[in-house]
Amino acid sequence: MKTKLTFIIATAIMVACGKPQIKFTFEGMESDNIVVVSTAIKDIPDIGGDNDPRNKVDTIKIEDNKVIIPVAEYPSAYTIFIDDNRIFAFTTPNDRLTYRVKYTENGFEHIITPIIEDAENLDKSEGGENLNLIFKILKRGDKLTKAVEEGKMDELSDMGLRYDLTLPLSRYYANNKNDLIAPMKCIQIDRVYRAERPQKGRLREFIQCDIDILGTSSINAEIELICTTTKALLAIGMDEFTVKINDRRILRAVLLHMGFAEADLDSVCIIFDKMDKIGAEGVEKELQEKGYGAEVVDKFAQFLKAGDFSLDCIEELIGENEAIGNVKKIIATAEQLSDGKYNLKYDISLVRGQGYYTGTVFEVESNKFKGAIAGGGRYDNLIGKFLNEEVPAVGFSIGFERIYAILSEQGIKEEDTKKRVAVLYNPEDIVGAYQKAEELRKEYTVALFERPKKVGKFLNKLEEKGYYGFYQFGQSEEISVMGQEA
Repeated sequence: MKTKLTFIIATAIMVACGKPQIKFTFEGMESDNIVVVSTAIKDIPDIGGDNDPRNKVDTIKIEDNKVIIPVAEYPSAYTIFIDDNRIFAFTTPNDRLTYRVKYTENGFEHIITPIIEDAENLDKSEGGENLNLIFKILKRGDKLTKAVEEGKMDELSDMGLRYDLTLPLSRYYANNKNDLIAPMKCIQIDRVYRAERPQKGRLREFIQCDIDILGTSSINAEIELICTTTKALLAIGMDEFTVKINDRRILRAVLLHMGFAEADLDSVCIIFDKMDKIGAEGVEKELQEKGYGAEVVDKFAQFLKAGDFSLDCIEELIGENEAIGNVKKIIATAEQLSDGKYNLKYDISLVRGQGYYTGTVFEVESNKFKGAIAGGGRYDNLIGKFLNEEVPAVGFSIGFERIYAILSEQGIKEEDTKKRVAVLYNPEDIVGAYQKAEELRKEYTVALFERPKKVGKFLNKLEEKGYYGFYQFGQSEEISVMGQEA
């Protein structure tokens, strides 16, 4: 169930990011809508020659948003893979690529990046508290032996697992900049790793979906990311959420106005980020415990207790500010495009933990779950660490695990396009049972199971897993529907 629901979330996001929906007509059977999910296919050798079906690409047609595959000319094709621009069909493991078909260009390019990063890159990535949660990889062979013998325990590792998808993306962009369209728009859906204590909504290995726009400082990039992310959330049934927006430059200007030193701003921001959990009094107490000046802390505490954090109020406090104007325009434009399907609000306490954020930050909070399900911001300096030049960038990340928890609590289940049926058989009847299963697969999704000793208990488990019915080979004449008398 979880794997299937994760796929549903992923494909909804793909559609929101511009992945088209098409239908396949193949071997006389028309599929239901299939969301085209990119599958990276690397280093596939050309076949060439007269027998290469790519030479007959004109025989493969796209009509009414359907791909029509002439089976007579491709009789042995058995599977279909999709990358960002082409559809690939494979015949046998030895005869690889057989044809490609162009389809509608995507809005966001799907990329895949390595799980492993050099320790040096991880250490300089300004990941905030996430840097303390890195799974480190020991050196190998003589390098490890030498480090141990010399007692250099802080040099035992030279690599680590990525804690998010932003750092690998930055390196990808730096390595491929000259070959990319500017601005680059990309999507990643992949696993990340953090060494934290597993709990509800937080796992050591989990899936993130990031969409990013690199190479433009226009606030229209923020607007597009907000609209695309919320479209994906709405598509999977997340209908009660609020998009919170802030800009770190606004918060820093407020803190400077209160009297905090420039060097202390990052530390103060981390404490302020906890306000939704510990309240204004908790923030004041923690600032006092950290030893900040009593006058400065008191002035800031009075500001928090006044409770007016509107952009107009802040503009009165610190004067005209470019970041305030940007946030106002982002909120106004996104509200216009939202059609009232979700709320947007300015939240001065929104900081986001990663140190690489430089300007706008945003977060999607589930009104039911009372927690963040997506977040991101602008990180204009991170890519420059690899290129030695500033590259503006902004991204939005969706947390699959928390979304899955919410949808599960709501009892949302995705119905199969075909009903699921189990065929139960005795071990000696495998040939006949398999042939019967093949017959049933024209109408159902069918799984084969050797008949267990406790059939009733097994059927209860199948029903829990969403099976529609079962067929007892050698005993049944027709499918028995779950919950009904066999």
